[in-house]
Amino acid sequence: MRRRVLQPKLSILRHLAVPGFVLLLGIGSGPFGNALAQSGEPRAQDQSKQGAADAAKDGQRKTDEFAEAAHAINGPAGNPECVWLGRRVVSLMYRDDLDTAFRHLDLYDRFGCPGGHVQAAFRCLTRYFAEIDDKVQRSLPDHVHACWINPAAQPQTAAAAASAPTTSGSAASAPAASPQPSPSPQPAAK
Repeated sequence: MRRRVLQPKLSILRHLAVPGFVLLLGIGSGPFGNALAQSGEPRAQDQSKQGAADAAKDGQRKTDEFAEAAHAINGPAGNPECVWLGRRVVSLMYRDDLDTAFRHLDLYDRFGCPGGHVQAAFRCLTRYFAEIDDKVQRSLPDHVHACWINPAAQPQTAAAAASAPTTSGSAASAPAASPQPSPSPQPAAK
């Protein structure tokens, strides 16, 4: 007799347990669950806002770089797809990842982009090897972009030395070219 009384109660509980479990899962993954899962620290929220702002700045920077390249370069090398793929090829070649660089170069060629521009940009980048610092965040991408825009660019020190007039046999230009060491003070005689 007890079985008959317990039987309906268990079936009612079973029918309520499944929707209740689904409801708990929905709360855990919905907007209320996200609010419960967050630590509540304002620092975590600030970091997510900062990440979104950084992503927006990065996207704007890329758009500006593509527009600059399209304005500065005549022909297909200024097309956004050529700029993006070409700069990646040059960066990968700098990092000695030649297999990946060649795969990107195949795509670059497939888009009808000029291969000579990659060669000229990499030649330009080799002039800047001493200035590229891996510890500086955007050192390599900035140099690659500058060389992509102007493959004839020269480093500041080399450009200054090349533009300085040279006179043969002039005594005045020799001290200016190499700084003289300052004389060390003589010890006092006793």
